[in-house]
Amino acid sequence: MEGEDLLGIAQTGTGKTAAFALPILQLLLDSGKFRAPKTCRALILLPTRELAIQVEECFKQYAQFTAISTACIFGGVSDVSQKRNLIRGVDVLVATPGRLLDLINQKAVSLKALEFFVLDEADRMLDMGFIHDIRKVVALLQASPDIAQVWLVGQEFATACKDSSPQVGDGRFRHFADVEEVKAALSGHCPEHKLILIKGSNSIKLFQLPEML
Repeated sequence: MEGEDLLGIAQTGTGKTAAFALPILQLLLDSGKFRAPKTCRALILLPTRELAIQVEECFKQYAQFTAISTACIFGGVSDVSQKRNLIRGVDVLVATPGRLLDLINQKAVSLKALEFFVLDEADRMLDMGFIHDIRKVVALLQASPDIAQVWLVGQEFATACKDSSPQVGDGRFRHFADVEEVKAALSGHCPEHKLILIKGSNSIKLFQLPEML
């Protein structure tokens, strides 16, 4: 919330999407700015279509009672409807690298007004060989004078990923020495999930909520 660039490490199921989505939505709402045509204010980059669709759905749910708009672009399908969704601009754009660069080359979208950049599943993207596409996207961010915050999020960061991270972050990340320590601290610690069914009215459920927490 203070606008610092962040490196996030979390295992699946710990809520890492919410960890970056909710602050970004709050900051977008607080800024008072409006999206411009064929631009996005926040860019979330993911390696696969399935993950992109999943993350955009999360943003939609979190922002359902706001005026925040979202769009999702990925390869393997026609780009006609995707380009149509970008004409008026969007607040949050979730994308895969290849289709994003394709639409940028077609001038269907621009990163000149970008405020937030999230490289989600960053470790997986680097392992899958997306480093060259990511570098192209990062180079384009130089034309985004308003970019305020960069997030690098993943489940773990192997040595190869860690070595590539400063290049991806364009020198904005300076604290990679502690990555292995964080991994060691997280290993073996899995979140515990519980489902508790409560009968009765909403007022009764709200009354019992503090006790459950």
